[in-house]
Amino acid sequence: MPLALTDSELDIVRNFAEPLLPEQRDAYLQRVAQLLRGRELGDGVVSRMAQLAQSEFRRVPAQIDGRASKYA
Repeated sequence: MPLALTDSELDIVRNFAEPLLPEQRDAYLQRVAQLLRGRELGDGVVSRMAQLAQSEFRRVPAQIDGRASKYA
């Protein structure tokens, strides 16, 4: 069954998708849908699940400007 998101919830999901590589976005959207299934939806829940899904795909670069990153 498809999720029925409000316009503001869709905006939240889209905003968290922006930093991801284009080829990651389909898998990210599928993961968000998976995390939201069975939950009572609202902006807060959607935001938390979109952030969680984003964190599974987003990686901090090992090097920034040729220097080793402190996050590597």
